[in-house]
Amino acid sequence: METAKKQFRKMFPHLAKELEGGENRIAITSVRSDAETGEKASSKKFVGYMPDVIDFIRRCDNEEQAEEIISYMERRGEISREYAARITKQLKEKGVRSFGSKKEEDYYFK
Repeated sequence: METAKKQFRKMFPHLAKELEGGENRIAITSVRSDAETGEKASSKKFVGYMPDVIDFIRRCDNEEQAEEIISYMERRGEISREYAARITKQLKEKGVRSFGSKKEEDYYFK
């Protein structure tokens, strides 16, 4: 067993350091043996969630679509003029992906 660890450390020194360091651990708070129960619990994650302007921008393919979303939500009063100006500036300077990766269809069901 020890030779396998040595070989792993030699082949993947940085990964071995991460694994042995213990800094990047994630606690598992629950385990479900029934897949159906687990699916029901995870599908409730977004129940009652109302997407905001950033969620809609993350679905856009280009800046023009994002600009339409921003102006539409500003016209409807869902975002303030100041906030619209701030995110439009970010859109122009850094692009549509500066708001996060693209949310594909059925994002909330995955």
